[in-house]
Amino acid sequence: MNEEADDQTGGSNRERPAERRPRADAQRNLDALLRAAKAVFAESGVDAPVREIAERAGVGVGTVYRHFPQRAGLIAAVCRQEMEACADAAPLLANENPPFEALMKWLQRYAAWVGTKRGLAKALHSGDPAFEALPAYFEQHLRPAFRTLFSSAVAAGVVRADVDPDDLLGAVASLCMSAHNSSADHAGRMVALLVDGLRYGCVAPTAQVAGRLRE
Repeated sequence: MNEEADDQTGGSNRERPAERRPRADAQRNLDALLRAAKAVFAESGVDAPVREIAERAGVGVGTVYRHFPQRAGLIAAVCRQEMEACADAAPLLANENPPFEALMKWLQRYAAWVGTKRGLAKALHSGDPAFEALPAYFEQHLRPAFRTLFSSAVAAGVVRADVDPDDLLGAVASLCMSAHNSSADHAGRMVALLVDGLRYGCVAPTAQVAGRLRE
């Protein structure tokens, strides 16, 4: 009876992991694809051959097309993942660093993402429907994370308060996507100079308080 029961109930239970396995395998393949695409895009640009991405991920080319029939879908997925990673890094950096260092490290991370994806700007402005949701994703995830770090730096008196944070974020992106930037290191140095310039004319909190008292 026990064996019969095993056959009738345990047998079906034994089938369930097998039924779930393709979904788990598919998720692993997807994760590997996104990691590989991120690395390949950084090295060869977003127009890199699909075969190069598949080989890096350890999957067949057919698996790439099964997940992403169009290249634009893969680019968009990598962008979403990178935006999430940047957004998630903000509170961690804020907890582990003083306000200015947290802001600088976050912008360097953002710059590394934008600057190493050669051809990204052209792809994003191609009008492909796959990219339509990315601006909203940027506004919901990435921009609020940056504004929080910037506001903390302003409140600490370590950067100027008369700078529009959106202008700063746009300036960093422009520096990184410039055709003159031949390497990620160059872009990083330019971003460091830009952000360091925010110290000029900043007012420490104690001075701000003293100024209000004199008024």
